[in-house]
Order: sequence, then structure tokens, then C-alpha cells
Amino acid sequence: MPDSQPRQPDDHAAGATAGPEGAALTLCGARLTDGRIVDVRLGGSRIEAVGTAGSLVAPGVRVDLRGHLLLPAPAEPHAHGDTALTADDAGPDTPGPASQHPDDIQRRATEAALLQLGHGATALRSHVRIGDIQGLGALEAVLQARRSLRGLTDLTAVAVPRLLTGVAGAGNLAMLRDALKMGAGAVGGCPDLDPDPAGYTEAVLEVAAEHSCPVDLHTDSDDPARLARFAVMAGGMRQGVAIGPCAGLSRLPDEAAARAADQLAAAGVTVICLPQGGCCGAERRGVAPVRLLRAAGVRVAAGSGALRDLDNPVGRGDPLEAAFLLASQSGLRPEHAYEAVSAEARRAMGLPEVRVEAGFPAELLAVRGEGLAGVLSLAYSRVVVHRGRVVARTSAVREYRDSETGGSFGLPRQGRPDSGTGGGP
Repeated sequence: MPDSQPRQPDDHAAGATAGPEGAALTLCGARLTDGRIVDVRLGGSRIEAVGTAGSLVAPGVRVDLRGHLLLPAPAEPHAHGDTALTADDAGPDTPGPASQHPDDIQRRATEAALLQLGHGATALRSHVRIGDIQGLGALEAVLQARRSLRGLTDLTAVAVPRLLTGVAGAGNLAMLRDALKMGAGAVGGCPDLDPDPAGYTEAVLEVAAEHSCPVDLHTDSDDPARLARFAVMAGGMRQGVAIGPCAGLSRLPDEAAARAADQLAAAGVTVICLPQGGCCGAERRGVAPVRLLRAAGVRVAAGSGALRDLDNPVGRGDPLEAAFLLASQSGLRPEHAYEAVSAEARRAMGLPEVRVEAGFPAELLAVRGEGLAGVLSLAYSRVVVHRGRVVARTSAVREYRDSETGGSFGLPRQGRPDSGTGGGP
């Protein structure tokens, strides 16, 4: 398999980097965002201790993270595992659309999840289409991929029916309930594509209430009246409710957009924006007005959307790129941009909070760099920790040719170790 492709390490390699299940693992010499250089000891799926570099000397596997910034791992709240990696299979030189055989969907969903894990996402929410001729086949394939990825990453499937109202939608509504019984962890869909968007939304919220599961809907949110009705309906939900990508809010007049943001905040609805591009065949691109939403008190998370499918043939599925775009194009501070792909993304997915402190889940990402802004700019080398084990590692080496006079440019190399007091083996 080429080096550029994701792979699951063999048993020998996994033992060398991750240690046996439940064994103590110490991350040595990592820098935190507050500038401290620390050792972090992990036990099971939790952080056991955080101490000054060199202070944690318990036996077990030790990983040298000098020169790396240690962060709570990002999560991916908006992926499409069933259509990921299909752009090359459905291009102009191929005889037809990408294969919808369950084995092919499972393979693509697995590969896509491993790609995103390599970027740092230790939990993913994948929207999967159900109904019509496809039935529940794609969902079963993604659920099988989830089972094969256990121990590497946590994958949740969102059942996404196309129509839910009228005669055409009756069968899909029954299938949505079947999807939850099969193992889908949330209900979603695209109300904008249904002849009765309000009826579609009402049906989704009703099924979610019946099964006590979260809601995650695709919508452009360019209709203020429809959005106001949705906020009223969602306000009474006990489960988490999220919508995205909401790029249409950016096209509304300022007053209407501000009023919609206030309504979403009052209803407790999370907006999941897609800075890297749209998905689901959306004809109009753009990004939700994240600063307006945040100012109104709306929780804003960021996802990746399409991953190298027809909607975005160059989609990377990289949470750090999403954070980079929020900082560079939407004007968020680096720490707020990273929160959108980590703390807020995890909250939108109903996952426990992660901090680099004792007692919190050992879901961590180490990126070579000295500060968050630099990490978002050049996030090349990464070490990913899931449930207390190293599950992915990406290493990049940058070298420069010597000058023709035989001297050296003296340029910094990416592999340069920290010059501070941070130790580590």
C-alpha cells in the first residue's frame, strides 16, 4: 500500500508505539498552549497525571513529544463516509458512477475514517443516505466499517432520508425508524429538498423524540421564516439539535441574520459550518457567518463535509484545515477556531469534554510546533492518541540544500528539537 494511503498498523508496530491495551503510556516533553512543557501519563482511556517535564517516571511506554504542541483531539461532526473518495471513481474517464455495492462503501468509509483519524479526529459523525432504491444498504456498510474501526476511532452514523412527507416519504419514514434500530446514532436529513420542509423537520424531530437520539440536519438556512419555525420546534427538544452548513445565513440582510442567530441561540441549536466546502450537491457555496453566530451565543462547530467526492473532489477531511480557514477567512482567533473543531465539535456530538488535565479522556493530538497559530499554519507532523493509545502517527521532514559555496543557509529545520527546558527521553 502506498505511503500516502491510510493503513492500520500491524500488531508489532502497534505494540511498539501504542503499548498493550490498558498499559500505562507517558507522553514526554510536550508543550501546552499556555507554554508549559509537561509529561502526561495516560492510564486506560483517561489522563492519570500531568507534571513538569521529567517528573513522571512511572514504568511503561514513553513517547517523546519534544517540539510538539499537545491539544485535545479534534472531532469530525460532519462527514459523509458513504460517498467519500468517489471523485476518482466517477470522473469523465470512467464508465459510470461510483460503485454502491456494500463492500465498496464499507471500504471507502473505512479508508475515509482512517484518513481523518490520521489528521487527528478520534471521533466522527458520518451522514449516510437511506431510502429510495438504496434502502439501508449504505447504512449497514458504514456500520460494518464502524465495527472494523473499533479501538482506532469512534464512528457514529446519522441516518439521512431524502423525502419524508406525502406518499413518497411514507416508506422512508418507516425506514428511518428501522435505521435507528440497526444502530444509527442520530437522525438527520435535508428538509430543503422535501416538498414540505416544515413537515420534514417535524417528522425528524418526532422520530428523534421517540428514540431519544440527537438530530443533525442539512440546511442552507436562507429562509428566515422557515428557520424561525424550526427554532420553535427544536427549542423543546431534550436531545442535542444541530444544523449546518447554514451558508444561507451569510446571504440574508444583516437584521434578518441577527434575528435568526438570536432564535437559534435561544433554542440551544448548534450550527455546524463547513469552511472547507459544501456537500450534498449544494449549488451555492459559502460559510455560515460564524462571528455573528458566536456573538449571539450560538454554539458553532466546524466539520469537513465532502471528502474527495463529486461535491468537493479535493476535500481533505482535515479538522486543522477547517480551523485554519475559520481563522484566516472568518477572522476567528486561533484558539476559538480550534475550539470549533475540538470542544464545540465534541459537544455537538454529545461527547465528554477533553482537557489536558488529570481525569479527562485521553483523546489527544500532538502537532509539531510551538504555538497554536503556527500549528494551524503548518500542521505537518502529528501524533494521535485515542483511548490512551497512540493510534496514528504522521511524520514530515523538511530539508534544505546547502549553498553552492559549501556553507549552510542556517535555515531552521522542522525536526529541530526544543531549545527550552522541556526534557523527555
